[in-house]
Amino acid sequence: VTGVQTCALPISYLAAAVQMTSTPDLSHNLTQAEALIQQAVERGAALVTLPENFSFLGTEREKLIQVKRIAAATEEFLVKTAQQFGITLLGGGFPVPAPGGKVYNVAALIGPHGEELGRYRKIHLFDVDLPDGITYRESDSVLPGDTIHLVRTEKLGALGLSVCYDLRFPEVYRALALQGADVLLIPSAFTAYTGKDHWRVLLRARAIENTCYVLAPAQVGTHYSRRHTYGHALVIDPWGNVLADAGDMPGIAIAQIDPKRLAQVRQQLPVLQHQRIEGDRK
Repeated sequence: VTGVQTCALPISYLAAAVQMTSTPDLSHNLTQAEALIQQAVERGAALVTLPENFSFLGTEREKLIQVKRIAAATEEFLVKTAQQFGITLLGGGFPVPAPGGKVYNVAALIGPHGEELGRYRKIHLFDVDLPDGITYRESDSVLPGDTIHLVRTEKLGALGLSVCYDLRFPEVYRALALQGADVLLIPSAFTAYTGKDHWRVLLRARAIENTCYVLAPAQVGTHYSRRHTYGHALVIDPWGNVLADAGDMPGIAIAQIDPKRLAQVRQQLPVLQHQRIEGDRK
């Protein structure tokens, strides 16, 4: 099977991966997000991406109790903020009511006129027992999605949507690449324990193996109780070079998405054209 990997980017632009320390305080989180978005816009970003759980990061019980309010306020914020700044804005992961009293973990991409460009429901749920003694059971409150989602835009190229734990499943990104993705969006709230060993290497691998840019907004620090995240929001080029790193404090990572660089790498390493095992082209 031969993959077709062309470049849909018409021009270069600046893209930002926001890094936050979100808490159970919805209003505080949205205020923090707006301030960081404004920083990115002032530096020239046309695409700004927010991390998973950007509007609410509290216990699963609190999330389920407040989900209607969180979802409504978050969606209103994304539309108004994208319009206000004239940018394309990714809300990297927030709860939306789902059947059976659960929620979907949704990433929504909003255009500069407030139009919804795409919506993705997180497919892979974080159900793990880590060696540091902390257990996570995302499936207790979240229903998984079942469809990958690529958004084709005129100015920003083809953007592949995903959320956090999806990062550990390379088939997601290969499927997006086979559909023509130029930029992989991977908003996350990676744990501090796993992040120190896995975050950077997995993100670089997804960029390298698919010859795509990667934008990975992140959570950082202590959010509540024993919930700690790693930080280091990154922008990575198709060769796997880290172009920007937000470090270990709230802030932004911002870098240029360059069609010439994308085309150069894909000419030098046409990996999808060499693929011989059938990929998921749904």
